Amino acid sequence: MTVTVDIHYSKFSVSAVTVREGTTVRFLVRNHDPIAHEFVVGDRQVHLRHQRGSERAHPPVPGEVSVAADDVGETFYRFDDVGRFEYACHLPGHYAFGMQGWVTVEPSVTR
Repeated sequence: MTVTVDIHYSKFSVSAVTVREGTTVRFLVRNHDPIAHEFVVGDRQVHLRHQRGSERAHPPVPGEVSVAADDVGETFYRFDDVGRFEYACHLPGHYAFGMQGWVTVEPSVTR
């Protein structure tokens, strides 16, 4: 499954996504702004680490991608647990400006 997330005026075009447990999502992140952004998805611990961190760029790890101005990035994330998972940009001031959204993971139909 691919979810395209456009960034314009420091806002994500998608604020909520719903998937089934066990789904791998390809996030295609298209930055239309003249400044860099990041897209980080994961559990609370991932976001706490990024809120306190100072990473200006992210290595290619699942659920994290840095996207330069007027560029496109992608990351993949497998949602194995039912619940809500946040995605956000934690560059200085961006989260407070509202760069966040949620992935709701529902139980698989074969449970």
